Amino acid sequence: MGKDIFERDKRIKKKFRIEHWRVVALYLMVYDILAVNAAYFLALWLRFDCRFQLIPKEYINLYLWFVPAYSVVCAIVFWYLRLYKSIWRFASYTELVRTTMASVITSVFHVAGITEVCQLAGKHFERMPISYYVFGMLIQFLLILGIRFSYRLILLLRNSREKTNEQVITGRVMLIGAGSAGQMILRDLNKAKETNEKVCCIIDDNPNKWNRFIDGVPVAGGRDDIMENVEKFHINKIFLAIPSATAEEKRDILNICKETGCELKNLPGMYQFVTGEVTANAMKEVAVEDLLGRDTIKVNMDEIFRYLKDKTILVTGGGGSIGSELCRQIAGHQPRQLIIFDVYENNAYSIQQELKKKYPELNLTVLIGSVRDSRRINHVFETYKPDVVYHAAAHKHVPLMEDSPCEAIKNNAIGTYKTAYAAMLNGCKRFVLISTDKAVNPTNIMGASKRLCEMIIQSFDKMIKENREDEIPRLYVHAEDEGGSMKNFHKMRTHAVTEFVAVRFGNVLGSNGSVVPLFKKQIAAGGPVTVTHPDIIRYFMTIPEAVSLVLQAGTYAKGGEIFVLDMGSPVKIDTLARSLIKLSGYKPDIDIKIEYTGLRPGEKLYEEKLMAEEGLKTTPNKLIHIGCPIPFDIEKFLVQLEELMYKSYENSENIRRFAADMVSTYQLEEEEKVEVKREEASVVDIQGYIGEEEYHLMAK
Repeated sequence: MGKDIFERDKRIKKKFRIEHWRVVALYLMVYDILAVNAAYFLALWLRFDCRFQLIPKEYINLYLWFVPAYSVVCAIVFWYLRLYKSIWRFASYTELVRTTMASVITSVFHVAGITEVCQLAGKHFERMPISYYVFGMLIQFLLILGIRFSYRLILLLRNSREKTNEQVITGRVMLIGAGSAGQMILRDLNKAKETNEKVCCIIDDNPNKWNRFIDGVPVAGGRDDIMENVEKFHINKIFLAIPSATAEEKRDILNICKETGCELKNLPGMYQFVTGEVTANAMKEVAVEDLLGRDTIKVNMDEIFRYLKDKTILVTGGGGSIGSELCRQIAGHQPRQLIIFDVYENNAYSIQQELKKKYPELNLTVLIGSVRDSRRINHVFETYKPDVVYHAAAHKHVPLMEDSPCEAIKNNAIGTYKTAYAAMLNGCKRFVLISTDKAVNPTNIMGASKRLCEMIIQSFDKMIKENREDEIPRLYVHAEDEGGSMKNFHKMRTHAVTEFVAVRFGNVLGSNGSVVPLFKKQIAAGGPVTVTHPDIIRYFMTIPEAVSLVLQAGTYAKGGEIFVLDMGSPVKIDTLARSLIKLSGYKPDIDIKIEYTGLRPGEKLYEEKLMAEEGLKTTPNKLIHIGCPIPFDIEKFLVQLEELMYKSYENSENIRRFAADMVSTYQLEEEEKVEVKREEASVVDIQGYIGEEEYHLMAK
């Protein structure tokens, strides 16, 4: 009982409690009534040389007669325009507009009201002087606006004083860019109470702005003056705020900035500027891709949207760095169903949770399995009947595959074959292989296995176009299945319709196995940063760029093509490492040592995007080219591939030699070449001793 009474009294007190802002609004209304009337009295006083005794009594009487009506109208107009409900400590352009509107409306009423009173009263009142209306309107506007914005001004001055007195400025910032974005960053830093950063100077290439000031900060010069002003103003942070600059311009500026040893931050682009997200928090750390010196690759998203919409799409290796980005971009193009297939459940789970959160309406299926398991991959195709397959499942790490060459063949070549066969068997419309520039004149087993993958999809495509798909052998390794592991799957009743294509590109920044994450870890540990060779070069592309080009290349496919993505100019890995060290605020070879470890087994000094024989054809996207395929004997290749499969599952030590027999451009290392010649010589000796027929019988 007592508790109920207490709660009731509490509710009553809460109900009748007057909020503080209402009290402030009441005081403000009283001030406004006094201010609007004082404004016009001051106007009358100024009109007569600030001498009250010179003001005619008729003017005083008319003014006093109109005061009550004008006070009521002003209170109503100000209330309607919410001048008593704004939080004035955050007053901005909107409050300025509403205050101006209120002054204009009430001033118009004042002019019309007094004029009407004069006309009705006849000779009792004299018409007010013109200056009375003009000065009255201006003084009223200043008084009404001043009281409101003075509160914010006092807070800003107090915060600025507190920031100066209480905080030690540890971040002395150079701002590059005196445009609109730069001004927004500057003002955001100035008003941020929690930050201890201060903009000390601004750099801009427009000479018209030099030696002038923005909010009290000097524009000290152009990009050529960066080094000088870093020393002059003791700068330790540089913010690049030129969202409209081209990639080349940003690269040139950042190349100067990284020599200063300052911490660098960059406004990502025009998107933040257009959406009004230009704040100090929107600045991001300068990444190594900002130093590549090329614009972000653009693709025709409408083509991709039309192609992927309402289709069932399978991504093998969907949990990897390339596969997961494929899934992200596909999920945003309204597929009928997206199927993620991966052997590693942690990666698959991670991308599953991400896509579920971002695309709750997406029809998403995540399956665990290996492309090496023909039974599993066939079951997936038979169950879900995908229209398009992006085959990203592969072993890609060159040194690891050199130590386990048979695994590269099993997973890359044979896994691709089994996936391609299942796609063809189940009526898949298009099969897109994710290949690599390491397949061009390969010097390692990983590159050779990816070249085998390209040859596999070219073989499938040609056999289908020649109506010979029934002649494509079914590869299996399940000894207990006499008819093959796919004997229980339905046979093709109609002509195969699958179009097989490959998309080849180079190294991807931030992908699994990329040098950039490794360099960052080594820098964080204090070094040394390990580079295999001072002259080694690579082509680089960001993951989203590579994937968007893969998706668009898929829309151009007609079957049998090897699409080659233009990755711009190659980058020296040594330069890349030094740039990362400088971006981290260290000096190469002084703070962080660089060690050259020598080329690893199977590693090239440079990567090639195309074999010399292939040539190029153009596509509607100038960054996507088509390589003319190198002809090879498909029948012989398919026979050799089956033998290669058996050799790989037997873990043959001569697997590289078998791969080299199939990939004419595979460049074996000198030691292996000598061993091959020695084996060939011994074969000739044996044949000469026991006879050719007996030799082949023994080999079987």
